[in-house]
Amino acid sequence: MAKCEICEKAMQTGRRISINRSQVSRRAKKTWKANVRKVKIIDANGTVKSINVCTRCVRAGKVKRAI
Repeated sequence: MAKCEICEKAMQTGRRISINRSQVSRRAKKTWKANVRKVKIIDANGTVKSINVCTRCVRAGKVKRAI
């Protein structure tokens, strides 16, 4: 799974819990994947390169996209 190169966001693991009659009946392993996209950005030097960035960093304006 890809990792965001700006904020280091990656896949997280945990447990999904099924509750039945106010008791925990089942526990299952679960993974949550970050919404990571490969986008072309303009570097500080003015060069264009592709990196993996999560959509939260793109919306926050932490990277300048190349068109």
